[in-house]
Amino acid sequence: QLQLVESGGGLVQPGGSLRLSCAASGFISDYYAIGWFRQAPGKEREGVSCISRSGGSTNYADSVKGRFTISRDNAKNTVYLQMNSLKPEDTAVYYCAARFSYGSSCGLGVGFYSSWGQGTQVMVSS
Repeated sequence: QLQLVESGGGLVQPGGSLRLSCAASGFISDYYAIGWFRQAPGKEREGVSCISRSGGSTNYADSVKGRFTISRDNAKNTVYLQMNSLKPEDTAVYYCAARFSYGSSCGLGVGFYSSWGQGTQVMVSS
């Protein structure tokens, strides 16, 4: 059974950093594109970043470009989201999601993905 588990969330001051991890089990993760999403209270879930099955292609939301970096280690079945220069508006529950992919790209749309983790809370506050 395909399973995704996020970790690494927490409370951090503005300007700080966190690294989120998305650990995959029950499937061969290097056949899957992986995306990171977030949802703040009262807001819709939005795409933050994604990475293709090989790691050769990545996408970022404009709001996080230059601050967040996505990467993957297929040997460990894990995808990471390094978040630097965090802002209060980055506060949200962060989710990772997976989609079986034949291609070399990925998308930031919620509907692109078929499997989701339970999320990890990130709070940026002084």
